[in-house]
Parts: sequence; structure tokens; C-alpha cells
Amino acid sequence: MNDKEKKKKPKYNEFQTVGWMISLAWKKDRSVLWVALLIPMIAVALNLAQLFVAPAILGKVETAAPLEELLGTILFFTAALFLLLGLQAFVGARFQIGPIEVRMEVIDLLNQKSCVTSYPNRLSTKFDEAESLAFEATMSNWAASEHIWKTLSAILENVAGFVIYLALLSNLEPVLLLVVLATSTAGFFISRWTSEWSNRHKEERKKVNNEVNYVNRTAKNLELAKDIRIFGLGDWLIELYDKAMALGDRFLIRKAKVLFLGNLADVAFTFARNGIAYFYLIRMALAGGLSAAEFLLYFSAFSGFTAWITGILKQLITLHTESMEISNVREFLDWPEPFRFEGGIPIPEAETYELKLENVSYRYPEAKEDTIKNISLTLHPGEKVAVVGLNGAGKTTLVKLFCGLLDPTQGRVLLNGTDVREFDRQEYYTLFSAVFQDFSVLDMSVAENVAQDYENIDFDRVRDCIEKAGLAEKIQSLPKGLETPVGRKVYKDGILFSGGETQRLMLARALYKNGPVLLLDEPTAALDPIAENDIYMKYSDMTQGRTSVFISHRLASTRFCDRILFLGNGTVLEEGTHDQLLAKGGEYAKLFEVQSRYYREGKDF
Repeated sequence: MNDKEKKKKPKYNEFQTVGWMISLAWKKDRSVLWVALLIPMIAVALNLAQLFVAPAILGKVETAAPLEELLGTILFFTAALFLLLGLQAFVGARFQIGPIEVRMEVIDLLNQKSCVTSYPNRLSTKFDEAESLAFEATMSNWAASEHIWKTLSAILENVAGFVIYLALLSNLEPVLLLVVLATSTAGFFISRWTSEWSNRHKEERKKVNNEVNYVNRTAKNLELAKDIRIFGLGDWLIELYDKAMALGDRFLIRKAKVLFLGNLADVAFTFARNGIAYFYLIRMALAGGLSAAEFLLYFSAFSGFTAWITGILKQLITLHTESMEISNVREFLDWPEPFRFEGGIPIPEAETYELKLENVSYRYPEAKEDTIKNISLTLHPGEKVAVVGLNGAGKTTLVKLFCGLLDPTQGRVLLNGTDVREFDRQEYYTLFSAVFQDFSVLDMSVAENVAQDYENIDFDRVRDCIEKAGLAEKIQSLPKGLETPVGRKVYKDGILFSGGETQRLMLARALYKNGPVLLLDEPTAALDPIAENDIYMKYSDMTQGRTSVFISHRLASTRFCDRILFLGNGTVLEEGTHDQLLAKGGEYAKLFEVQSRYYREGKDF
């Protein structure tokens, strides 16, 4: 096995993960701990009552005890079993709630980490893998973060039962106990081997499942429905599904063969163990050393003793597996944060802010060269700056550096002369209103999408922002107006906006936040020329009193800006107003000439 195939050693061992889960339960719901201790006590007591009931009654029959005494014994065990079974059912029902609450607490911690983690972490494939592994420990009632309480209860139950049964059988031949111990252990490890076969091949099974799930998601994806039909991809998807299912069938056949061999070996050990126990106990009974009641008691105890041994070994393995999964949770929560989220200096109180890049370069993780190369520039308070250039020039990366989503690999980003890394990053984010190329429309009402809140919404302000974004007429046409839900993943009557309408909604959201710096990354890319011109006409009002950065591929849209930065190959190639750059006759002018041809009536191409 090479290094890549070796499993990564978990950071936290069983004692550490159990201790962490106990601390969570102590804070969230302490009843989990008490119930986890009570359940094994009830289970062992119930097992002992079931073990002794038949021998006790048979003993009374053998000794010709009075009928009243026999009935009394039957009544005693009946009452004990009834009470213990009822108590077990009651505690078991109560046990279901607490572990779920603790698992929900783990999910809350993971969600918080996912939502507030530093943006560069979201660019890391290793972070994504760690996140996926962490959430796997919380995905169901059988996931490690909830099931571990049942595992711990089962370990306590099996250990207690083992000790009691060992004491009960201690006056028998020690060799017999060793035989039971040896055959039980051997049978367990064979069962473990068959189980580990599945674990060793889980990546193979996972690959098949991923392919099947991908085809299912793709076939039902509304966004892909048009492509599937126009390009005739339906038969191809069905073919992919059939191939994946065939691979899955072959895997299950191999698995069934392994399980059959394992079960066959386990049956052989069980037969040998019970045969030896029968032989020994029958010989003692024939020799007069055991009564029928004692024979029944000891033989039942032998079977129970085997179950306790197997149970201890099995639950310890389960605990080890669940501990590794919970270690994944803790390792994800421990993932280092490159940004400062607490303890930073306060953002200076000012009416306007100056942003400055000082010899800034940035290289994405695992990239071979810098995307931004040694740029120095200043955004003056209240200035309207356009950033233009071809695809891959570094425009979006530049904006992300300004707003603190990325930190430069070299150089500094300064806010009013202070390195932004000195501030609390969450507080720094409050300075920016932004519209990015990737939309984050949520399945909630129009008003909630604009306000990014579900309480204390200023509806007058929402209407004003929607009006400025040019979406008022559309919203007024909706039956529920601002209360209309967006999207249909949650609401069946949700509205599906077009690409241009979605961009307007995102612009309204940015305006509602009212940050002193407005960042617009291709905010009109999905709009038609008339709608785009309408936005340009309102741009001055939108940016009144704010510093703004406007990214666009369409050079005609930059006329209203105070300054234009023409980027290429990660650096500022040209800088100036629209007229200045045209007069210079450089790359900006050449690109403007190419684009403007398409708007000249009667031009031959």
C-alpha cells in the first residue's frame, strides 16, 4: 500500500472525542449523559431476569415446591420483566431526543464554520474535502455524532454483563471459559474482516453511488432541462445510469460472496462452541453434579457470556470508527483561519474612506503565476472607478482584494492608511455593498432577499432600492408584491426571475445595504441595451456620496466614471478618463473601436 492509500491518522483519539461529545452534551442537554448510564443498567437487569426466570421456575418444579410458591415465583419474574420492559421502553423513547439535540448542536457549529470561514478557505479543495467528511458525521440518526451515545451505552452494558456472567461461571472449569473466549474472539475477528472488506472498497462503492446520484440530479435539474432536450441528452443519461447500476450490481455480488464465507466461518465457530459447552454440561449433569435447572442456567449463561464478549469487541470497533468520524468534525472546526475575526482594531469612524493597494500581488493556491502583479493604486473617497479588460485580466480578483475577500500574497491593502489585516474582517465587510458575478439568491421573499434579513425590514427603503434598480414594475405585477417568494426549492408558488431581473434584484440588495463603498462586478451583463442604459442613467444617484468600483467588458459603459483602469495580464496597462484613453490610442482605444463597430448602423464586417 503506497502513502496515498494509507489512511490519515486522526488528530483526536477515542478518549478525546468522547470527552468532547460529553462536554457538548453537558452544555446542551445533560439528560443525554444520565440516560446513557441508565439504559445499560436496565438492559443488564432485564437480561439477568430473563436468564434466571426459566431455571428458577424449573427449580421449583424439580423440588416439588408448593403451588403457592411456584405461582409466587412466576408472578415475581412476570412483574419484574413487565416493569423492566416498560422502563426500558420509556427511557429508550426519552433517549431519542437528547442525542438529536446534541447532533443539531454539532451541525450548528459546522454551519457556522462554513458560513464565516475566511474566503480563501473556500478556494481550497482540501478544505472542501474536510468539510464533506465533517458533515458526513451528522447526516442522519445513525451518524457518529448521534449514534455514539448508543455505542457508549452498549459498551457499558456489555462490560457490566461480562463481569456479572464471568462471576456466575467462575466455579466451572476454566478451560471451558477459555474455549468460549477463544471461539467468540475468533468469530468476531472473522466478522470484522468481512466488515472491513466493505470499508476497504467503500471508495469503489462511493464512486458508483456518485455516478448514479449525479445522473439522477442532472435528469431532474430544472436549469439543465433545456439542454437535455435540445441536445438530446436523455438517452445518454439513461446509458450512464445503466452502466453505473451494472457496476453496482457486480460490486454487490462480490460483497455477497465475502459475507457468505464470513458467515459460514462464524457458524462453524458457533457450532464448535455450543457443542463443547453441551458436552461438558451434559457430562456434569449425568454425573449428578448439575440439576436440570442448573444445566439450563449455565448453558444460557454460556450463550450470554459469548454475546457479551462479542458485544464488547464489536462496540469498541464501532467506537473507534465513530471516533475517527467525530475527529473529522473537530479537525474541520480547528481549520486555521488566515483572517482576523476577533481582537482587531476598530474600523475608523469617517464620512469617507480611502482604499489603497500598495505593491500588491496575488496568486491563487496551486497556481503557477500571479493573477495580480505588483499593482499600486488608490481609490479616492467618493470616486467612481471603472475596471475594464479582457477575460482573465484580474478584474474580479482586484475587487476581492479591495473588499477583503482575499489578502495579497505580497504587498498591502490599506484603509485610510491602515493595513486591513489589522481590522476585524467581519466588521471590515460592513463597509462594502457588492454585486458579484455569482448570484446568491435565496428561497425567501423578495423583500427578504433585498434586506438580507427576515426581521426589522424597512419596506420603504426596499421599495426605493427596487425602484433605483429598475425592478419596481416587475414586483408590482406580482400577486404578493414584495412578499412574493423567490425560487421553487422551498415554495411551490415562488417566482423565477430572468437573468436580467435577478441582476436587478442583486443591485437592489447592494443598494439596501448602503455601504460606503459600492462594488459592481458586471452588474448589467444579463441586461438588454435599453435596460442597461437605464441603469447607467441612474448610476450617479446610486453612487452619490460613495466610492464605487464598476467592472465591465463593455467599454461604452465606462463614460460616467471618473477614472478608468484598463487591466491586462494582471497589471494596470492604462489609466485615465474615457476621452483621455481614446486620445492615447492604446489598447483601450483599440478595444473600444472593435466593440463600437457592432453598434454602427450600416457597417460591413
